[in-house]
Amino acid sequence: MGAVLNTVYNNYLTTYAPKSLTRYDTHKKSELRSVYNSIVKLNKESPWYLPTTNRETQKYAVDLKENARALHNTIAQLGGLEENGLLNKKSAFSTDENVASATYIGAKAPEGMVPEFTLEVQSLASPQENLGLFLPDSKVGLPADTYSFDIAINDMNYEFQFSIGEDETNKEVQERLARLINNSDIGLKASVEESDRLTSLKLVSESTGLAGGREQIFAITDDRTSKTAGTVAYFGLDYTSREASNAQFKVNGEDRSASSNHFTVGKLFEVQLNGVSPEGEPVSIGLKTDLESLTDNVTHLIQGYNDFVKAASSYLESQSKSRQLVKEMGNIAGLYNDSLESMGMSLNEDGTLEIDKSRLRQAADASENVTDTFAYLRDFSNALLSKSRQVSLNPMDYVERTMVAYKNPGHNFVSPYATSAYSGMMFNGYC
Repeated sequence: MGAVLNTVYNNYLTTYAPKSLTRYDTHKKSELRSVYNSIVKLNKESPWYLPTTNRETQKYAVDLKENARALHNTIAQLGGLEENGLLNKKSAFSTDENVASATYIGAKAPEGMVPEFTLEVQSLASPQENLGLFLPDSKVGLPADTYSFDIAINDMNYEFQFSIGEDETNKEVQERLARLINNSDIGLKASVEESDRLTSLKLVSESTGLAGGREQIFAITDDRTSKTAGTVAYFGLDYTSREASNAQFKVNGEDRSASSNHFTVGKLFEVQLNGVSPEGEPVSIGLKTDLESLTDNVTHLIQGYNDFVKAASSYLESQSKSRQLVKEMGNIAGLYNDSLESMGMSLNEDGTLEIDKSRLRQAADASENVTDTFAYLRDFSNALLSKSRQVSLNPMDYVERTMVAYKNPGHNFVSPYATSAYSGMMFNGYC
Protein backbone atom coordinates (compact mmCIF):
# COMPACT_ATOMS: atom_id res chain seq x y z
CA MET A 1 0.00 0.00 0.00
CA GLY A 2 2.90 2.35 0.81
CA ALA A 3 4.31 1.95 -2.70
CA VAL A 4 0.90 2.75 -4.21
CA LEU A 5 0.53 5.90 -2.10
CA ASN A 6 4.05 6.98 -3.08
CA THR A 7 3.21 6.55 -6.75
CA VAL A 8 -0.03 8.51 -6.30
CA TYR A 9 1.82 11.31 -4.53
CA ASN A 10 4.52 11.46 -7.24
CA ASN A 11 1.81 11.56 -9.92
CA TYR A 12 0.06 14.39 -8.06
CA LEU A 13 3.24 16.47 -7.81
CA THR A 14 4.31 15.99 -11.42
CA THR A 15 0.85 16.36 -12.99
CA TYR A 16 -0.96 18.89 -10.87
CA ALA A 17 1.66 20.73 -8.83
CA PRO A 18 4.61 21.71 -11.00
CA LYS A 19 5.19 24.77 -8.86
CA SER A 20 7.80 24.52 -6.14
CA LEU A 21 6.82 24.05 -2.52
CA THR A 22 7.53 26.80 0.01
CA ARG A 23 7.63 27.11 3.78
CA TYR A 24 4.06 28.40 3.55
CA ASP A 25 2.92 24.91 2.54
CA THR A 26 3.53 23.65 6.08
CA HIS A 27 0.85 24.29 8.68
CA LYS A 28 0.27 24.15 12.41
CA LYS A 29 -2.42 21.91 13.89
CA SER A 30 -4.51 24.99 14.64
CA GLU A 31 -4.40 26.05 10.99
CA LEU A 32 -5.43 22.60 9.77
CA ARG A 33 -8.23 22.57 12.35
CA SER A 34 -9.39 25.95 11.05
CA VAL A 35 -9.47 24.63 7.47
CA TYR A 36 -11.45 21.57 8.59
CA ASN A 37 -13.98 23.74 10.46
CA SER A 38 -14.33 25.99 7.41
CA ILE A 39 -15.10 22.98 5.22
CA VAL A 40 -17.67 21.70 7.72
CA LYS A 41 -19.37 25.09 7.84
CA LEU A 42 -19.26 25.46 4.06
CA ASN A 43 -20.80 22.05 3.46
CA LYS A 44 -23.39 22.04 6.22
CA GLU A 45 -26.32 23.20 4.07
CA SER A 46 -24.86 22.73 0.58
CA PRO A 47 -26.88 20.63 -1.94
CA TRP A 48 -25.92 17.13 -3.07
CA TYR A 49 -24.35 16.82 -6.51
CA LEU A 50 -23.60 13.90 -8.78
CA PRO A 51 -19.90 12.88 -8.61
CA THR A 52 -17.67 14.38 -11.31
CA THR A 53 -16.19 11.57 -13.43
CA ASN A 54 -14.84 13.43 -16.48
CA ARG A 55 -11.02 13.34 -16.31
CA GLU A 56 -10.58 16.78 -17.88
CA THR A 57 -12.99 18.27 -15.35
CA GLN A 58 -11.17 16.53 -12.52
CA LYS A 59 -7.83 17.91 -13.67
CA TYR A 60 -9.39 21.38 -13.97
CA ALA A 61 -10.65 21.23 -10.36
CA VAL A 62 -7.26 20.18 -9.00
CA ASP A 63 -5.51 22.82 -11.14
CA LEU A 64 -7.76 25.50 -9.67
CA LYS A 65 -6.82 24.45 -6.15
CA GLU A 66 -3.10 24.37 -6.95
CA ASN A 67 -3.15 27.76 -8.67
CA ALA A 68 -5.04 29.20 -5.70
CA ARG A 69 -2.30 27.79 -3.49
CA ALA A 70 0.34 29.40 -5.69
CA LEU A 71 -1.39 32.81 -5.51
CA HIS A 72 -1.66 32.53 -1.72
CA ASN A 73 2.05 31.65 -1.45
CA THR A 74 3.08 34.50 -3.75
CA ILE A 75 1.37 37.01 -1.47
CA ALA A 76 2.75 35.25 1.62
CA GLN A 77 6.30 35.40 0.27
CA LEU A 78 5.90 39.15 -0.21
CA GLY A 79 4.93 39.57 3.45
CA GLY A 80 1.23 39.91 2.69
CA LEU A 81 0.19 37.71 5.64
CA GLU A 82 1.57 40.24 8.11
CA GLU A 83 0.09 43.62 8.94
CA ASN A 84 1.95 46.31 6.99
CA GLY A 85 4.31 43.62 5.75
CA LEU A 86 3.54 43.63 2.01
CA LEU A 87 5.66 46.66 1.12
CA ASN A 88 8.50 45.90 3.53
CA LYS A 89 9.72 42.67 1.96
CA LYS A 90 13.33 43.05 0.83
CA SER A 91 14.60 41.84 -2.56
CA ALA A 92 18.00 40.40 -3.36
CA PHE A 93 20.33 41.32 -6.21
CA SER A 94 23.05 39.44 -8.06
CA THR A 95 25.77 41.17 -10.07
CA ASP A 96 25.64 38.34 -12.65
CA GLU A 97 22.31 36.54 -13.10
CA ASN A 98 23.92 34.22 -15.66
CA VAL A 99 26.03 32.74 -12.87
CA ALA A 100 23.64 32.91 -9.91
CA SER A 101 20.30 34.46 -8.98
CA ALA A 102 19.12 35.02 -5.42
CA THR A 103 15.97 35.58 -3.36
CA TYR A 104 15.88 37.08 0.11
CA ILE A 105 14.02 34.75 2.48
CA GLY A 106 14.62 36.53 5.78
CA ALA A 107 11.44 36.98 7.80
CA LYS A 108 11.89 40.74 8.20
CA ALA A 109 14.03 43.56 6.90
CA PRO A 110 17.46 43.23 8.56
CA GLU A 111 18.57 45.75 11.14
CA GLY A 112 22.07 47.18 11.27
CA MET A 113 24.57 45.78 8.79
CA VAL A 114 23.05 44.82 5.42
CA PRO A 115 24.00 41.19 4.56
CA GLU A 116 26.08 40.66 1.45
CA PHE A 117 28.44 37.94 0.26
CA THR A 118 30.51 36.86 -2.73
CA LEU A 119 29.96 33.62 -4.64
CA GLU A 120 32.33 31.92 -7.07
CA VAL A 121 30.90 28.90 -8.91
CA GLN A 122 33.44 26.30 -10.02
CA SER A 123 31.03 23.63 -11.27
CA LEU A 124 27.28 22.98 -11.35
CA ALA A 125 25.51 19.97 -9.88
CA SER A 126 24.75 17.52 -12.69
CA PRO A 127 22.31 14.60 -13.10
CA GLN A 128 23.17 10.97 -13.74
CA GLU A 129 23.00 9.87 -17.36
CA ASN A 130 22.77 6.30 -18.66
CA LEU A 131 23.33 5.84 -22.39
CA GLY A 132 22.41 2.50 -23.91
CA LEU A 133 24.04 0.67 -26.79
CA PHE A 134 23.65 2.15 -30.28
CA LEU A 135 21.77 -0.45 -32.31
CA PRO A 136 20.72 -0.62 -35.97
CA ASP A 137 17.06 -0.13 -36.88
CA SER A 138 16.59 -3.82 -37.59
CA LYS A 139 14.69 -6.69 -35.99
CA VAL A 140 15.25 -7.08 -32.26
CA GLY A 141 17.80 -9.77 -31.45
CA LEU A 142 15.67 -11.11 -28.60
CA PRO A 143 12.96 -13.77 -28.86
CA ALA A 144 9.34 -12.62 -28.66
CA ASP A 145 8.34 -12.72 -24.99
CA THR A 146 7.25 -10.64 -21.99
CA TYR A 147 10.27 -8.94 -20.43
CA SER A 148 10.84 -6.78 -17.37
CA PHE A 149 13.57 -4.82 -15.60
CA ASP A 150 13.83 -2.96 -12.28
CA ILE A 151 14.78 0.67 -11.64
CA ALA A 152 15.86 1.69 -8.13
CA ILE A 153 15.56 5.45 -7.54
CA ASN A 154 14.76 7.70 -4.56
CA ASP A 155 14.63 4.72 -2.16
CA MET A 156 11.92 3.16 -4.34
CA ASN A 157 12.01 0.16 -6.67
CA TYR A 158 9.90 0.08 -9.82
CA GLU A 159 9.40 -2.86 -12.16
CA PHE A 160 8.67 -2.19 -15.84
CA GLN A 161 7.02 -4.97 -17.85
CA PHE A 162 6.63 -4.97 -21.63
CA SER A 163 6.32 -7.38 -24.52
CA ILE A 164 8.48 -7.74 -27.61
CA GLY A 165 6.77 -8.94 -30.77
CA GLU A 166 8.09 -11.15 -33.54
CA ASP A 167 8.69 -8.38 -36.10
CA GLU A 168 9.52 -5.40 -33.87
CA THR A 169 12.68 -3.39 -34.50
CA ASN A 170 15.21 -2.08 -32.00
CA LYS A 171 14.06 1.50 -32.51
CA GLU A 172 10.39 0.64 -31.99
CA VAL A 173 11.13 -1.05 -28.67
CA GLN A 174 13.43 1.80 -27.57
CA GLU A 175 10.74 4.37 -28.34
CA ARG A 176 8.14 2.33 -26.47
CA LEU A 177 10.41 2.02 -23.44
CA ALA A 178 11.04 5.79 -23.51
CA ARG A 179 7.29 6.46 -23.42
CA LEU A 180 6.79 3.87 -20.67
CA ILE A 181 9.44 5.45 -18.44
CA ASN A 182 8.38 9.06 -19.11
CA ASN A 183 4.73 8.29 -18.40
CA SER A 184 5.65 6.66 -15.09
CA ASP A 185 6.93 9.96 -13.60
CA ILE A 186 9.48 8.31 -11.30
CA GLY A 187 12.15 10.99 -11.66
CA LEU A 188 13.75 9.93 -14.96
CA LYS A 189 13.56 11.43 -18.44
CA ALA A 190 14.01 9.01 -21.34
CA SER A 191 14.78 9.77 -24.98
CA VAL A 192 15.97 7.95 -28.07
CA GLU A 193 19.28 9.30 -29.42
CA GLU A 194 20.34 8.76 -33.03
CA SER A 195 23.85 8.69 -34.55
CA ASP A 196 24.97 7.31 -37.90
CA ARG A 197 21.61 5.57 -38.37
CA LEU A 198 22.00 3.84 -35.02
CA THR A 199 19.71 4.51 -32.05
CA SER A 200 20.23 4.39 -28.30
CA LEU A 201 17.95 4.78 -25.27
CA LYS A 202 19.19 7.57 -22.97
CA LEU A 203 18.01 7.97 -19.36
CA VAL A 204 18.69 11.14 -17.35
CA SER A 205 17.75 11.72 -13.70
CA GLU A 206 15.67 14.78 -12.87
CA SER A 207 17.59 15.27 -9.62
CA THR A 208 21.25 16.22 -9.42
CA GLY A 209 24.19 15.48 -7.17
CA LEU A 210 24.86 12.72 -4.67
CA ALA A 211 23.57 13.40 -1.18
CA GLY A 212 24.20 11.23 1.89
CA GLY A 213 27.26 9.40 0.51
CA ARG A 214 25.37 7.69 -2.32
CA GLU A 215 27.27 6.45 -5.36
CA GLN A 216 24.46 6.84 -7.90
CA ILE A 217 20.97 8.29 -8.24
CA PHE A 218 19.39 5.33 -10.02
CA ALA A 219 20.30 1.77 -10.98
CA ILE A 220 18.79 -0.55 -13.60
CA THR A 221 18.91 -4.34 -13.27
CA ASP A 222 16.99 -7.42 -14.32
CA ASP A 223 18.79 -10.01 -12.16
CA ARG A 224 15.76 -10.67 -9.96
CA THR A 225 12.94 -9.36 -12.08
CA SER A 226 9.62 -11.22 -12.32
CA LYS A 227 9.51 -11.66 -16.10
CA THR A 228 12.12 -12.68 -18.67
CA ALA A 229 15.51 -11.00 -18.20
CA GLY A 230 17.98 -9.94 -20.89
CA THR A 231 16.83 -6.49 -22.05
CA VAL A 232 19.20 -4.57 -19.74
CA ALA A 233 22.28 -6.19 -21.27
CA TYR A 234 20.86 -6.16 -24.82
CA PHE A 235 19.99 -2.45 -24.82
CA GLY A 236 22.87 -1.49 -22.49
CA LEU A 237 20.59 0.27 -20.01
CA ASP A 238 22.94 -0.19 -17.05
CA TYR A 239 25.86 1.76 -18.57
CA THR A 240 26.39 5.09 -16.77
CA SER A 241 27.78 7.49 -19.35
CA ARG A 242 27.90 10.45 -16.93
CA GLU A 243 27.91 10.18 -13.17
CA ALA A 244 25.98 12.64 -11.02
CA SER A 245 28.11 15.33 -9.39
CA ASN A 246 27.67 17.98 -6.70
CA ALA A 247 27.98 21.72 -7.25
CA GLN A 248 31.34 23.15 -6.18
CA PHE A 249 31.55 26.82 -5.23
CA LYS A 250 33.06 29.33 -2.81
CA VAL A 251 31.15 31.60 -0.43
CA ASN A 252 33.31 34.53 0.70
CA GLY A 253 36.33 32.49 -0.41
CA GLU A 254 35.37 29.39 1.59
CA ASP A 255 34.93 26.10 -0.32
CA ARG A 256 31.39 24.68 -0.30
CA SER A 257 29.46 21.95 -2.13
CA ALA A 258 25.79 21.06 -2.62
CA SER A 259 23.92 18.21 -4.27
CA SER A 260 21.56 20.70 -5.93
CA ASN A 261 22.01 23.95 -7.83
CA HIS A 262 19.41 25.46 -5.49
CA PHE A 263 20.33 26.06 -1.83
CA THR A 264 20.19 28.58 1.01
CA VAL A 265 22.94 30.72 2.51
CA GLY A 266 22.77 31.81 6.13
CA LYS A 267 18.99 31.26 6.26
CA LEU A 268 18.71 34.65 4.53
CA PHE A 269 19.16 33.94 0.82
CA GLU A 270 17.92 31.27 -1.60
CA VAL A 271 20.48 30.89 -4.36
CA GLN A 272 19.99 29.35 -7.79
CA LEU A 273 23.20 28.50 -9.67
CA ASN A 274 22.87 29.12 -13.40
CA GLY A 275 26.43 28.87 -14.69
CA VAL A 276 30.15 28.76 -13.91
CA SER A 277 31.91 31.95 -12.84
CA PRO A 278 34.53 33.49 -15.13
CA GLU A 279 37.94 32.87 -13.56
CA GLY A 280 38.70 35.36 -10.83
CA GLU A 281 35.31 37.10 -11.09
CA PRO A 282 33.11 36.23 -8.08
CA VAL A 283 29.45 37.30 -8.02
CA SER A 284 28.24 39.69 -5.33
CA ILE A 285 24.84 38.96 -3.76
CA GLY A 286 23.05 41.32 -1.38
CA LEU A 287 19.90 43.39 -0.82
CA LYS A 288 18.40 45.92 -3.21
CA THR A 289 17.43 49.45 -2.17
CA ASP A 290 14.01 50.08 -0.63
CA LEU A 291 12.71 51.57 -3.89
CA GLU A 292 13.90 48.61 -5.96
CA SER A 293 12.46 46.17 -3.40
CA LEU A 294 9.12 47.96 -3.48
CA THR A 295 9.03 47.78 -7.28
CA ASP A 296 9.85 44.06 -7.16
CA ASN A 297 7.12 43.41 -4.56
CA VAL A 298 4.46 45.12 -6.65
CA THR A 299 5.67 43.39 -9.82
CA HIS A 300 5.53 39.94 -8.17
CA LEU A 301 2.09 40.64 -6.73
CA ILE A 302 0.74 41.60 -10.15
CA GLN A 303 2.49 38.62 -11.76
CA GLY A 304 0.89 36.25 -9.22
CA TYR A 305 -2.53 37.75 -9.98
CA ASN A 306 -1.95 37.45 -13.75
CA ASP A 307 -0.76 33.84 -13.49
CA PHE A 308 -3.94 32.89 -11.63
CA VAL A 309 -6.19 34.65 -14.15
CA LYS A 310 -4.34 33.09 -17.11
CA ALA A 311 -4.60 29.62 -15.55
CA ALA A 312 -8.37 30.02 -15.13
CA SER A 313 -8.71 31.52 -18.63
CA SER A 314 -7.00 28.49 -20.19
CA TYR A 315 -10.17 26.50 -19.45
CA LEU A 316 -12.66 28.98 -20.95
CA GLU A 317 -13.35 26.72 -23.93
CA SER A 318 -13.77 23.48 -21.98
CA GLN A 319 -15.15 24.57 -18.58
CA SER A 320 -18.08 26.99 -18.74
CA LYS A 321 -17.88 28.11 -15.10
CA SER A 322 -14.24 29.16 -15.41
CA ARG A 323 -15.61 32.33 -17.00
CA GLN A 324 -17.29 33.13 -13.67
CA LEU A 325 -13.96 32.92 -11.83
CA VAL A 326 -12.17 35.11 -14.39
CA LYS A 327 -14.96 37.67 -14.07
CA GLU A 328 -14.75 37.64 -10.26
CA MET A 329 -11.00 38.23 -10.39
CA GLY A 330 -11.51 41.10 -12.84
CA ASN A 331 -14.12 42.60 -10.51
CA ILE A 332 -11.62 42.55 -7.63
CA ALA A 333 -9.05 44.40 -9.73
CA GLY A 334 -11.77 46.75 -10.98
CA LEU A 335 -12.52 47.92 -7.43
CA TYR A 336 -8.99 49.36 -7.24
CA ASN A 337 -8.71 50.40 -10.88
CA ASP A 338 -8.31 54.16 -10.23
CA SER A 339 -5.59 53.64 -7.61
CA LEU A 340 -3.83 51.08 -9.79
CA GLU A 341 -3.82 53.40 -12.82
CA SER A 342 -2.37 56.26 -10.78
CA MET A 343 0.62 54.02 -10.03
CA GLY A 344 1.15 52.84 -13.60
CA MET A 345 -1.00 49.68 -13.59
CA SER A 346 -3.86 49.15 -16.04
CA LEU A 347 -6.55 46.47 -16.32
CA ASN A 348 -6.68 44.65 -19.66
CA GLU A 349 -9.80 43.27 -21.33
CA ASP A 350 -8.78 39.69 -20.55
CA GLY A 351 -8.73 40.47 -16.81
CA THR A 352 -4.94 40.64 -16.45
CA LEU A 353 -3.02 43.68 -15.20
CA GLU A 354 -0.24 45.48 -17.06
CA ILE A 355 2.41 47.41 -15.16
CA ASP A 356 4.55 50.41 -16.19
CA LYS A 357 7.61 50.11 -13.93
CA SER A 358 8.92 53.59 -14.69
CA ARG A 359 5.65 55.22 -13.60
CA LEU A 360 5.56 52.97 -10.52
CA ARG A 361 9.08 54.07 -9.53
CA GLN A 362 8.20 57.71 -10.08
CA ALA A 363 5.12 57.41 -7.87
CA ALA A 364 7.06 55.64 -5.13
CA ASP A 365 9.97 58.10 -5.32
CA ALA A 366 7.64 61.10 -5.08
CA SER A 367 5.76 59.66 -2.11
CA GLU A 368 6.47 61.07 1.36
CA ASN A 369 4.94 58.03 3.04
CA VAL A 370 5.12 54.89 0.90
CA THR A 371 3.02 52.87 3.35
CA ASP A 372 0.09 55.30 3.08
CA THR A 373 0.49 55.85 -0.67
CA PHE A 374 0.34 52.12 -1.43
CA ALA A 375 -2.23 51.22 1.23
CA TYR A 376 -4.66 50.18 -1.52
CA LEU A 377 -2.27 47.37 -2.49
CA ARG A 378 -2.68 45.83 0.95
CA ASP A 379 -6.47 45.90 0.49
CA PHE A 380 -6.05 44.46 -3.01
CA SER A 381 -3.79 41.65 -1.76
CA ASN A 382 -6.18 40.90 1.13
CA ALA A 383 -9.04 40.53 -1.37
CA LEU A 384 -6.89 38.18 -3.46
CA LEU A 385 -6.01 36.16 -0.35
CA SER A 386 -9.69 35.81 0.50
CA LYS A 387 -10.50 34.64 -3.03
CA SER A 388 -7.57 32.18 -3.09
CA ARG A 389 -8.74 30.65 0.21
CA GLN A 390 -12.29 30.30 -1.14
CA VAL A 391 -11.11 28.57 -4.33
CA SER A 392 -8.70 26.37 -2.39
CA LEU A 393 -11.43 25.26 0.04
CA ASN A 394 -13.90 24.36 -2.69
CA PRO A 395 -12.77 24.54 -6.33
CA MET A 396 -15.88 22.55 -7.21
CA ASP A 397 -17.79 25.86 -6.95
CA TYR A 398 -16.42 26.58 -10.44
CA VAL A 399 -17.29 23.20 -11.94
CA GLU A 400 -20.51 22.58 -13.87
CA ARG A 401 -22.29 19.86 -11.88
CA THR A 402 -25.69 18.20 -11.76
CA MET A 403 -27.58 18.87 -8.54
CA VAL A 404 -29.33 15.85 -6.99
CA ALA A 405 -31.23 17.41 -4.09
CA TYR A 406 -31.18 20.09 -1.44
CA LYS A 407 -30.50 18.96 2.11
CA ASN A 408 -33.23 19.11 4.73
CA PRO A 409 -32.39 22.41 6.50
CA GLY A 410 -31.39 21.93 10.11
CA HIS A 411 -31.86 18.14 10.00
CA ASN A 412 -28.84 16.85 8.07
CA PHE A 413 -25.60 15.11 8.96
CA VAL A 414 -22.31 16.92 8.52
CA SER A 415 -20.22 15.46 5.69
CA PRO A 416 -17.11 17.62 5.73
CA TYR A 417 -15.33 16.01 2.81
CA ALA A 418 -18.07 16.32 0.19
CA THR A 419 -16.65 19.69 -0.87
CA SER A 420 -13.21 18.11 -1.18
CA ALA A 421 -14.12 15.52 -3.80
CA TYR A 422 -11.10 16.61 -5.83
CA SER A 423 -8.76 15.14 -3.17
CA GLY A 424 -9.70 11.65 -4.30
CA MET A 425 -9.37 12.41 -8.01
CA MET A 426 -5.61 11.89 -7.96
CA PHE A 427 -6.15 8.26 -6.84
CA ASN A 428 -8.00 7.32 -10.03
CA GLY A 429 -6.27 4.44 -11.72
CA TYR A 430 -4.30 3.44 -8.63
CA CYS A 431 -6.95 2.03 -6.27
